[in-house]
Amino acid sequence: MPYTPPPELAALSLAQLAEAAEARRIPPLDQWTPQEEGDSEMRIAADGRWFHQGGEIRRPAMVRAFSSLLTRGGEGRHWLVTPFQRLSIAVDDAAFLATDMEVRHDDAGRPVLAFRLNSDDVVLAGPDHPLRVAGTADVPAFYLAVRHGTEARLNRSTYGQLIEHALAVSDVDALAVESLGARFALVPAA
Repeated sequence: MPYTPPPELAALSLAQLAEAAEARRIPPLDQWTPQEEGDSEMRIAADGRWFHQGGEIRRPAMVRAFSSLLTRGGEGRHWLVTPFQRLSIAVDDAAFLATDMEVRHDDAGRPVLAFRLNSDDVVLAGPDHPLRVAGTADVPAFYLAVRHGTEARLNRSTYGQLIEHALAVSDVDALAVESLGARFALVPAA
């Protein structure tokens, strides 16, 4: 089956964004209790590229399939989970990259921040998918909760989109954004 890239976020309405966020059928990882544990010999680089035994995985459909099996345990380790195996996977920074962002407003006029990931998932920031800031005020890093404990780091252009939006809707001294009724401060803790 050939891989068909999704439409650009800017072309989608809020209803279409919400549909895209819900449409991805993710396996029920939380219902599986695999007995076997091992090493996948895979790594996700900080720039979002996937590697297996040192060679880059270049097929987007394969990366998308593997990404649906990702989870992060309470100890911070990432795993690829199937009903039969739980395989560790090295992750340099975050399991996903957020590569685009769009702002829409719901029927009540509340802002909704939609993010596209390098896996072509669409995630709507909010109480179930909070934004968090790490790093320092000089070198901040922004992350979006995705699923099963995994996160997406906002790439440079998406970070720029987020800050541009924040500057338009908040005070520079209290930089923050809202999405689906949740408020997220964008200044790292001192």
